[in-house]
Amino acid sequence: MQAPKKTGVPAQPDPDDTDSPGSSVDGASPPRTVEELRALAVSLGRGDALISMGSKAHSVLARLVERPEEVAVRTITELADSLGVNASTLTRLATRLGYAGFVEFQTVFRDGLASRHRHFYSEQAGRLVAHASERSQSEGQGQRPEIDTMVQIARDSIANTEGFLAQLSADELQQAARLLATAPRVRVHGLRQFSALASFLAYGLAMVRGDVALLDPHGLGVAEGLAQLQPGDLVVVTSVEPYTRSIAETAEAAAKAGMVVIAITDHRASPLAAFAQHSFFVPHGSTFFSNSMGAYVIFCEGLLNLVATCLGKKALEALERRERFIADLGIE
Repeated sequence: MQAPKKTGVPAQPDPDDTDSPGSSVDGASPPRTVEELRALAVSLGRGDALISMGSKAHSVLARLVERPEEVAVRTITELADSLGVNASTLTRLATRLGYAGFVEFQTVFRDGLASRHRHFYSEQAGRLVAHASERSQSEGQGQRPEIDTMVQIARDSIANTEGFLAQLSADELQQAARLLATAPRVRVHGLRQFSALASFLAYGLAMVRGDVALLDPHGLGVAEGLAQLQPGDLVVVTSVEPYTRSIAETAEAAAKAGMVVIAITDHRASPLAAFAQHSFFVPHGSTFFSNSMGAYVIFCEGLLNLVATCLGKKALEALERRERFIADLGIE
């Protein structure tokens, strides 16, 4: 996501630090679209919003704007339970942002979804009924728990994919794909579980363009990798909660050195988003014992296709050249 202009209502006492619910001042108008709320969440993370907010309230806001369908249709109690907070926290957040209460805040999400699809609510309810019916049939047929485990993981990944699709911006995707296609050099950085995602993305990019690599492929250190880059080069960083601190530090160092940073992360409160020119937010909630990667792989596949489309004939030539080497070397 591009660095937004200062967004939001004038500063007020932080609801995390006071019992006062807070209120709008000077007649400032609160955000009226989900996109404005998302921009505010990112702006808060960067510290350039006109409103101040504690880390807990910021985290709650970031999670709410990532699940607009849920916010639109669920009760305040259900949302609070899913976030692990009290309902009063959501009420204070709404008034903090300048709304009369949670109902007015929720209306922003309902209006946004209604404008996207006039039949959203009936279709959403239909999906819920269908899922309940599927579960009931599975139990009635005595389906083996091994299959149930696979089905649940698949459903988790589908839900995560729907979660990132609901908040994608076509302009953001277009701009990021163009940068990935045209930057002089591209480096990708992820650690621990997300080192696999970084490798996948770097491999895919290298299939259609040159000068792409992991930031630290030989274990010489991130500083060495950054020292090889120049202003205008591009660094992709990826990490999710609990964030690897060094990834955020790498993003900050790259941005300060004039490099373009793209972040693939989970929340608008993510420390990676604070330094990125473009950020993409992909949920990872799952019954898997670690962070679910399914939706992240799908996102990267889509992004790679967009880069290839942007490169056009150059991508085809790069793939054909690769195929010739494979044939010449007799690689099977």
